[in-house]
Amino acid sequence: MNAKPATTLVVVLALVLSCAGALLSAEPASAAPPDSNNPGTRWPINGYPPDPAKDNAILLWNEELLQAIRLHPGQTGPTITSRAIGVLHTATYDAWAAYDATAVPTLVNGNERRPEAERNEANKKEAISYAAYRVLQNLFPAGRYPRIGEVNFAGQMEALGYRSDGTTPTAAAQVGARAADAVIASRANDGANQSGNYADTTGYTPERAWNEPPLPRSWHPLCVLTPTGRDAGKPIIPPAGTCPAPDYAVQNPLTPHWRNVRSFALDAPNQFMPPRPPADDTEDIELALADTSNLTDAEKAAAEYWADGPGTEFPPGHWAVIAQALSRRNRHTLDTDAKMFFVLGNALLDAGISSWSAKYEHDYWRPITAIRHHYRGQRINSWLGPYRGYGMVPAEQWLPYQAPHVVTPPFPEYTSGHSTFSAAGRIAIIAFTGTDNFRAQVTIPAGSSLFEPRTATHAGTPARDVTLTWKNLLDASNQSGMSRRWGGIHFESGDMHGRANGASVGYWAYDEARKYFTGTATPAAVPAP
Repeated sequence: MNAKPATTLVVVLALVLSCAGALLSAEPASAAPPDSNNPGTRWPINGYPPDPAKDNAILLWNEELLQAIRLHPGQTGPTITSRAIGVLHTATYDAWAAYDATAVPTLVNGNERRPEAERNEANKKEAISYAAYRVLQNLFPAGRYPRIGEVNFAGQMEALGYRSDGTTPTAAAQVGARAADAVIASRANDGANQSGNYADTTGYTPERAWNEPPLPRSWHPLCVLTPTGRDAGKPIIPPAGTCPAPDYAVQNPLTPHWRNVRSFALDAPNQFMPPRPPADDTEDIELALADTSNLTDAEKAAAEYWADGPGTEFPPGHWAVIAQALSRRNRHTLDTDAKMFFVLGNALLDAGISSWSAKYEHDYWRPITAIRHHYRGQRINSWLGPYRGYGMVPAEQWLPYQAPHVVTPPFPEYTSGHSTFSAAGRIAIIAFTGTDNFRAQVTIPAGSSLFEPRTATHAGTPARDVTLTWKNLLDASNQSGMSRRWGGIHFESGDMHGRANGASVGYWAYDEARKYFTGTATPAAVPAP
């Protein structure tokens, strides 16, 4: 960890007790309905879907987190998701570390190393579950996350045979609660502005407003179709210069302040800052138009599978899904996953910080703005919208192959977040497991497209089942980056430099995490409130 202020154990214990009181629930354990396993990922990796009957506690609670993310796209996004994964799996790791003979936690939390007689699977599972439950309650309060009851964290606790009323009846439950409360306290003022619903604290504004001519090479917000407008059958592009609510809305920049979030391992948010975008972006723009023209069904399937937009687990969560599949295939122990997800979660946390630092440092325009501006006054090839294929349109009406109500993300392009998250996740897993082997695949059934689904009058996309296959994690990571170019979201430079940035972050996070596994790190004191 970066900061290690000299705070006494008395202060830490006081923080723990205060956090514990705040998280107590007035509802008895029996009040919760049965745990739900929905919503799941749309296209599970073949052969390795979630299995509540067999999954270990790390996998179970990781899936609970991803369910919460999928249900709340408007309150989350890539950055908030990456932080949540890091926070959850730091708490579960710290709870687990109390039962290991060598590992140390990231924080001084009042949990001395437990006696050898207590170091068993049952106690680890219980401590991990109480830690996860408290952290998830903190990350997803009902007032901000209106559908959180559908995930039902309490139901997961009760399905495991534990209390969900905020009490900690056993020594293992107390270990988990203390670990969680220390992590919660340490993250309370980490720069993410969680208490302020993650609102921007920098006052960032784009160079030009949505209804002004774009400034070349600067990010430009768009007026985009809302789900309301989509359901009403409104056109993807509104009449020029208009943005009538509720069918359309102007994009708000997502978490410009994320460079200020405290990292796990980075020395500075710009530690692995890539070089500036190319001074002459003509080649990037022309290649972007070529990459997006006349996509095959296989390219469309890849673009959609990796899109990770609203209603999904977002790009960092996608790598948590991949890690789950690897765990199931390789039959990981609880000990292995407690460490692997700790490495992965914090690599993703730092990848978000690093990527968003680059994005708002360079403030670079998206292909949709660059292509329309570069080719203005000409007719160019474009996706014409759902079921309409490709054809020639005025450049000012060019569209990428994306969900009609998404079109392009609400933040700058350079570098690719997908590429950064994917490379960081890939390297974190490889460094921990010692292998790049994946040998996995996912099937995109005929007509299952979200952008062009099968209907009574349309066969939908793809016309036939498409299977995406990855020999290794590098194949998956590279396909993730390329998919954003097929989907008209990123330039080649943003993709490739994002891959390099993410790989550096992944190695750096693993090196830091390993110090805790081997007991050579010094746990940090919890910052005073």
